[in-house]
Amino acid sequence: MSEAVKVEKRGHVLEVTLDRPKANAIDVATSRALGEAFVRLRDDPELRVGIMTAAGDRIFSAGWDLKAADRDNLVGRWWETDYGPGSFAGLTELWDLNKPVIAALNGLAFGGGWELAIACDLIIAAEHVEFALPELPLGIVPDSGGVQRVPKRLPHNIAMEILLLGRRMSAQEAHHYGMVNKVVPKDKHLEAAREWADIIATGAPLTIQGLKECLREMDGKSVKESFDLIRSGSMKAYEKAVNSEDAKEGVKAFAEKRKANFRGV
Repeated sequence: MSEAVKVEKRGHVLEVTLDRPKANAIDVATSRALGEAFVRLRDDPELRVGIMTAAGDRIFSAGWDLKAADRDNLVGRWWETDYGPGSFAGLTELWDLNKPVIAALNGLAFGGGWELAIACDLIIAAEHVEFALPELPLGIVPDSGGVQRVPKRLPHNIAMEILLLGRRMSAQEAHHYGMVNKVVPKDKHLEAAREWADIIATGAPLTIQGLKECLREMDGKSVKESFDLIRSGSMKAYEKAVNSEDAKEGVKAFAEKRKANFRGV
């Protein structure tokens, strides 16, 4: 694993820490290392949830390493370069990751840093966190989630402000609009993320994966289309969950008034 990406397994939780001073900017090598970490989360049956955080207390990530991109002539159709599994930052296009990831934000999330954070399923931000998409003045489009995900998480006019003006959004404003799940005091972001991760990890892992698959595949579909999809038998994680021994165990444990023993089968 790259020195810029530190990975620690804590029980059923995989903690991924971006550590690339001074701004935790993401070049090709760092993106590939992040991708390897999230593939590990995806493929290890012992792992049930991930936490994405960064070193330091000022900057979560300044996003795309523009100096490296300029040096390596990557500006333009950058995605034709191998940025690793999941494309930019390892998570923004990792469509088959059915395990939830919690972003624990320790500082500024700018450009690709915001795109990495918003690719996570839950976002916990320290109170001093700010978000921004400053790409437009640079002549580039925030196309790793800025134009795809941000307008889905914020009201249209607010998203247009962010995209066109490049203004900063505080953690508190992001929470007001529902983009951030929780704002916590400085230095409490990782503690809060671990608490949530441990709660999630006690659940039936196949059910959690099925749930994430359902939400992803139903996005943009009507209610009827969503019902048709879930009854079609085409969603592998969902089918595996509803037919699992864990589903039977959960119901049995409830009936017997005891704690369920979920084994991921």
